[in-house]
Amino acid sequence: MIYDTIIIGGGPTGTSASIYAARKQLKAILITDSFGGQSVVSNDIDNWIGDIRISGFDLAQKFEAHIKAQPGLETLVDRVAKIDQVSETPYPIYEVTTEGGKTFQTKTLILGMGAHRRKLDIPGEAEFSAKGVAYCATCDAPFFEGQKVAVVGGGNAGLESALDLLAYASEVYLLNRSDELKGDPQTAEKIQKHPNFKGILYNTVVTDIFGGKLMTGIHYQNLKTQEINELAITGLFIEIGSLPNSDMVKHLVDTNQIGEIIIDHKYSTTSRAGIFAAGDITDEAYKQNNISAGDAVKAALSAYNYIHKLEG
Repeated sequence: MIYDTIIIGGGPTGTSASIYAARKQLKAILITDSFGGQSVVSNDIDNWIGDIRISGFDLAQKFEAHIKAQPGLETLVDRVAKIDQVSETPYPIYEVTTEGGKTFQTKTLILGMGAHRRKLDIPGEAEFSAKGVAYCATCDAPFFEGQKVAVVGGGNAGLESALDLLAYASEVYLLNRSDELKGDPQTAEKIQKHPNFKGILYNTVVTDIFGGKLMTGIHYQNLKTQEINELAITGLFIEIGSLPNSDMVKHLVDTNQIGEIIIDHKYSTTSRAGIFAAGDITDEAYKQNNISAGDAVKAALSAYNYIHKLEG
């Protein structure tokens, strides 16, 4: 059997694309290793349209329930291992193989695999991962109660991590590479008013992480003065953005210098006929759940139109 479309990813992109594919009565299957996307680790989401406030866990459950309520839509909880084009005529056919050993063929693909956390790639980061170095304040903040910690990153992720940590840590520092924060000003103001917040180090990068069995501190450098200093902390939360999960499709579609899939932002099409993409895996400038969901709707409608043109 050849599907009309295979949707990959269970975040807002995959959820929206799946619901619209089902509404258009396409023969579709959603393949994902989990539901919710990157936001599943967030305790407090207050910008998802329709919910004044919701946790990432609750949002993931709503995604899953909405997907499974769609008649005719198949779902498979598995991780995709490989994607290839297996036929060219009369139109391209794509084959998806999962780590569980299942294989599916389709006329179209909707790629919504999202992104993963970027790392600093400095000495000590790998050594002290889960021994003081962390990438999810929502997950790990309670383990640092009463401790001195720092957050790397001045975007929304960094500010939200600092806010989470202030509920537990005795001291929280924020290290920012540039001379201004990029995150939400309201969140920045909120953290700076907290008595446990000890300040922002601007134009600063971490050069290495040190310790014994657990991390005990970092060295950091001021990019303007080149001065290197030491900060005694037992926790370092790295929130410097993400990289797209596009490695398995780079042989099929055009990507930019950081691996984002290049799309036509009007229709969510890629450089390869029959392959559509949306969300954090693409070169969309604004990495937001609501935008991912909207672009995924465009991808699903574009896939529907593409299929009907094929079948003439």
